[in-house]
Amino acid sequence: MNIKTTNKRIIFLTGTRADYGKMKSLILALSENPEFEVYIFATGMHMLATYGSTYKEIIKDGFPNIYTYVNQNTNTGMDLALSNTITGFSNYISELHPDGIVVHGDRLEALAGAIVGAFHNIRVFHIEGGEISGTIDESIRHAITKFSHFHFVANESAKRRIQQLGEPASHIFVIGSPDIDIMYSKNLPTLSTVTDYYEIPYSQYIIFMYHPVTTEYEQIASHIQSVLNSLIESGKDYVIIYPNNDPGSKEIIQAYHNIEATGNPHFRIIPSMRFEYFLALLKNADCIIGNSSAGIREASIYGIPAIDIGSRQQGRYNPETTPHIIHIDETDDIVTTIREACSLSIAPFSDYGKGNSNQLFADIISDDTIWNMDIQKHFIDMDY
Repeated sequence: MNIKTTNKRIIFLTGTRADYGKMKSLILALSENPEFEVYIFATGMHMLATYGSTYKEIIKDGFPNIYTYVNQNTNTGMDLALSNTITGFSNYISELHPDGIVVHGDRLEALAGAIVGAFHNIRVFHIEGGEISGTIDESIRHAITKFSHFHFVANESAKRRIQQLGEPASHIFVIGSPDIDIMYSKNLPTLSTVTDYYEIPYSQYIIFMYHPVTTEYEQIASHIQSVLNSLIESGKDYVIIYPNNDPGSKEIIQAYHNIEATGNPHFRIIPSMRFEYFLALLKNADCIIGNSSAGIREASIYGIPAIDIGSRQQGRYNPETTPHIIHIDETDDIVTTIREACSLSIAPFSDYGKGNSNQLFADIISDDTIWNMDIQKHFIDMDY
């Protein structure tokens, strides 16, 4: 490879515990490369006490050059949060003059980063574009793709979708899903370390994660209550992790508070969890329930059965090729489905890489070629 010798400044923009966990191995890979100066712009949910002030976890990981920015409070709408992030991030990059910006997924903070980068002619690297997801996330993810210059995707299916959006194949790189790098790590904490740290009293448990479906806002309160009634009826033990902060999260969190007020011993409710700790918890769970992408992707890596509830992940998986997933609606017989899921024996499988995304990413971004590519957008028509 023809490698550049001058240092380049790369900013990783993170707005949630999830996208930080998925980018962490990439941050580590570039931090260890003397050709790069790595910076982290932490905002969004990281800065909200309700969700555990998770920017502190980034600091604990020991990365240098961390900048924290409050873009919202618990009452801020998504549009205003987007606007605030664009303002704050634009001011930040105007001081730093970075060579590249790395964003992940489909959150509004990533969209802000891509917009700012595009407007400033700074190379934008988008991680895990081309996915299918429900609610407003679908629109945000594809919008990020159109503002980004280079696309690092999980598999060939994602690559094809990005090409359908008119992006050139030469700017799309299949590297797998970076969180698998950490999932395959031999350095995950032990289960006892996790349960002691988060005061989880169960030896057997089910993970429950339920995020708002923004297009079904009026039904969120009734949906979450219906599901929680079924969990209570099942009599099993649950570790519940707070939702993301999309509209409707307050209704979900209030329902959790109502359970806590009853003193029900079958529920341990946690605002947030370190990514490695979550992985250790998932790896040892009886199953995972809810509408989180963790049930679609991470659960398959460990062979953990998943119950996918509602429409949020609709279209993101093929039932014929994902035997670990059982799909139901909020009003279906969840109790019976829980018994069925927990009795399944699933072989681990992955369509998201081999756990070397970090090295693939570092090799590509270190090569001279990507820095000499034209970032002027040219729509590429599909050859039907």
